[in-house]
Amino acid sequence: MHNRGLWPAVLAFVVVLAGCNQAPPPPVPVAHDADVKAISDLETSWNHAFTTKSVDKIGAAYADDASVFMPDSPVLNGVMAIKSALKPIVEDKNFSLSFASNKVEVADSGDLAYSQGTYTMTMTAPKTRKVLTEKGKYVTVYKKQIDGGWKVAADIMNEDAPPKLEK
Repeated sequence: MHNRGLWPAVLAFVVVLAGCNQAPPPPVPVAHDADVKAISDLETSWNHAFTTKSVDKIGAAYADDASVFMPDSPVLNGVMAIKSALKPIVEDKNFSLSFASNKVEVADSGDLAYSQGTYTMTMTAPKTRKVLTEKGKYVTVYKKQIDGGWKVAADIMNEDAPPKLEK
């Protein structure tokens, strides 16, 4: 009689032990290299959009709810606010921007990524009307879209030093 109550406890213990010793499920396959290439390709076309000074082409890289953090400016939230802020900047006849990432990382989940790198921007100073060149660094966060493509979710940049006067 006494052993009859012991068997359910032993069986429960064995089931718990078996559950603890199971191997974890295999990781979900992620197309890491393809995602890194897709982001690099997006950055190449985004660089080209800046050389054409097309606000629409530049804005196409951003998700609808993206945020941009520029120096000396409030946070720009949403692609429409970003495009509105960029319009007068790219209309500057001296404006140019080029950037290059030195690191692209994709999350194991495959739905978020970031790049970091350096940029060079030339512009006309609003007060002095002198041409300035700024060098700095940036981090851009990407989010995978429903169609499998990537869009910028957040973008932040800051200068290494005050812009230098062009000679």
